[in-house]
Amino acid sequence: MNYLPFGTTGVTVSQLCLGTMMFGDRCDQAEADRILGLAIEHGVTFIDTAAMYVNGGTERILGQILPGRRDQLFVATKVHKGVDSDSIRTSIDESLQRMGLDYVDLYMIHWPKVGMNSTAIMAALAEVVQAGKARFVGCCNYPAWLFAHSNAIAAANGWPTLVCNQIPYSLIERGAEVEILPQAVAENVAITCYRPLVFGLLAGKYQPGQPIPADSRGENDARIPRWLEKYGDSIARFNQFAAERNLHPAQLAVAWLRHNPAVTCPIIGVSSARQLTASLPAFAVNLSDAEYAEVTGFFDTAVKEEAGGAFAGLRREVKLVGDGAAQWH
Repeated sequence: MNYLPFGTTGVTVSQLCLGTMMFGDRCDQAEADRILGLAIEHGVTFIDTAAMYVNGGTERILGQILPGRRDQLFVATKVHKGVDSDSIRTSIDESLQRMGLDYVDLYMIHWPKVGMNSTAIMAALAEVVQAGKARFVGCCNYPAWLFAHSNAIAAANGWPTLVCNQIPYSLIERGAEVEILPQAVAENVAITCYRPLVFGLLAGKYQPGQPIPADSRGENDARIPRWLEKYGDSIARFNQFAAERNLHPAQLAVAWLRHNPAVTCPIIGVSSARQLTASLPAFAVNLSDAEYAEVTGFFDTAVKEEAGGAFAGLRREVKLVGDGAAQWH
């Protein structure tokens, strides 16, 4: 297992972050226990969860399987109810109770919301840290400007700053390359990536030109058949590249992510110990710069910037409201 500094925290974590969203959904407590044990056995020190997973059920399972293992792990969870101050304060107490913990290592805002008050959010997160309920705070799905805006507020008030941004990032979803990843490198922001396999599109689960497998997520998620049709040729070339190197496509997808210096940890969510075992070799695959460029070139998914920097993310109207909190439409 590889280990990397987690942003500015001074803490080192395993490059594999174990995602737990399937605990209580597609696997029961016994299998979750086996998964966690296997992960620790192979050197995983970082686990990610959220209060909203299975309506708190995932955290309750963790509460049953964490005893005796807590000191070996960097545990991250997220605000459940919203982004108002009361939700931030009460959600952490509920998460700690469900997991049987005195504190989490990382507490994150799950999603930004229109009209959110960034000053109130950072003040409430500071209270959580000051109360000893979280060591560090971060966010998920923040655009770069909102991350910088929030941290400017925190710095001006002497509050803890956001240390990480959790985002979807893969060969298909590459919008983060415009601003978020350059910001991460420049400011030493930890970046954790969910959907590294894009629901299985980069894991060989769906084949271009073939029917969507029965009982798969693709039957109910419109993005999967749409992406499969749009990027079918790219996926076929990707799969062939992996096969020529005796790699599983999922291993290649994770290796591609790991090659990017802005990425701290891919989040690997599994529903069985078998899936975790299959995922581990990906963290020993290192692409050359030439291989990375070749794989990247299979997919015409880079954000196309217009002259003058008028990329899509800046076409929103951004204004300040009230006490300086940012709002966008």
